[in-house]
Amino acid sequence: MRGTLAGRMFNHVVVDTDLSDDQVDRIFRALADSTRRDIVARTLVEASSVSDLAREYAMSFAAVSKHVAVLEDAGLVIKEVKGRQRIVHGDPDRIRRAHGLLERYEQLWRSRIDRLDAVLAQPDA
Repeated sequence: MRGTLAGRMFNHVVVDTDLSDDQVDRIFRALADSTRRDIVARTLVEASSVSDLAREYAMSFAAVSKHVAVLEDAGLVIKEVKGRQRIVHGDPDRIRRAHGLLERYEQLWRSRIDRLDAVLAQPDA
């Protein structure tokens, strides 16, 4: 059964985030594509117009625009209108929140490994 991750307890480690399961799904679905990861990386370094981004990839402007829309829906980039251009900025806060979620999962994993180490270290009875 799925629900929000906020305050859910897993193996004595609280996964506390204000991201809903749907938001987490959109973030990781968006990051599952190498072009979208590259767009995020580029726009975190420097804001770019969708036109400038489209010139960097061997695909149509429409295809790049769709990638940007997926990233925007996930909250990983922010698109603003400046005249006739659409300027894309990476959102470091959303990246930080996704990173924090991954760190929490790593803590869960490490706690399981630590418990396994403790079990294996026990002398045979």
